Amino acid sequence: KPRKPKHEKSTNKGPRTITVLNKGKFKKVGETINVQTGDTLELRCRGKPVQWSVPPYLEEDNDGRLRIVQYERYGVLTLVNTTGADTGEYTCYPMYCEDTDCRKEYSKAVKVFVFFPDPQELFVPSSDYYKVIQLRSNWPTVLPCQVTSPEAKVTLHREYPPVELDVDRREISFDVKKGFTIHRPRPYHAGALYCVASLGNLRQSSMKYMLIYVNYPRAPPAPVIQASLSTVTVGENLRVTCSAMGERDVAIEFTWDYPGEEIGRPPYTQESVIPVSGGTAQQQSQSVLLVDEVRDVDQGTYTCTAQNMQGAKSHKSRLNTPWTETV
Repeated sequence: KPRKPKHEKSTNKGPRTITVLNKGKFKKVGETINVQTGDTLELRCRGKPVQWSVPPYLEEDNDGRLRIVQYERYGVLTLVNTTGADTGEYTCYPMYCEDTDCRKEYSKAVKVFVFFPDPQELFVPSSDYYKVIQLRSNWPTVLPCQVTSPEAKVTLHREYPPVELDVDRREISFDVKKGFTIHRPRPYHAGALYCVASLGNLRQSSMKYMLIYVNYPRAPPAPVIQASLSTVTVGENLRVTCSAMGERDVAIEFTWDYPGEEIGRPPYTQESVIPVSGGTAQQQSQSVLLVDEVRDVDQGTYTCTAQNMQGAKSHKSRLNTPWTETV
């Protein structure tokens, strides 16, 4: 009979996480596992060395229940007397070391989400009664209604007027490992929201989430400087205007650096906001620096810095005779 071809053993020695069922018995973990409250969680991760990350609750309040040991070829995470509050993501990072300098290899991390179903607590316990969350117009917002059991049915509600919100998976979606996500926040999403979890005959409400809408700009403003006079002579009044375009209802703050500062000349400024017509939902913000009775000391570089919640940019112009502009 023809010989069967031999299959070469895989040489892939990447990280792998397993859970210990009992002495001498192991099981490779998937994306999620369930562990009964009160039981011991033991995870092993192959690597020399490895580093672990655990849910924030355990990092902030380690009462001796968590133990991490590194052996020659693998690391072990052990958590005893488990409770529903231990629910969360556990991550093993292989470490790349050169001599004594080690860093995490994030691309090779192995993650497992562990649920600790608690018959008395459907939500992961918290000492907070409410939490304030900003709704950024340019960023998805997560309401972390974390349940201790993946079997719980979770719904999202508005406190006033009392109504259950529609979770259509486009505007709002739910992930049992993360909570509710508002993908494109809008002003009408603001207000007091909370979650309701149901499992069997048990029904519980989460903490309240106070959502505050903030219209975030897409990018820092780009200021431009213009002078009221093309040539300046001593004794004349000068107006230096700094303009920047931006989204409507997004504040832009202006600051000036100018030669007169060196002799103590105070900055007299006038600021205004002009809506842009045409349905573009934009506005032009301006800051005008007033230089009365120009003197020789007022010659030099004028710098305008415009700043919004995304950052700041500056524009410089130099005042000589005649006035010239430089970027």
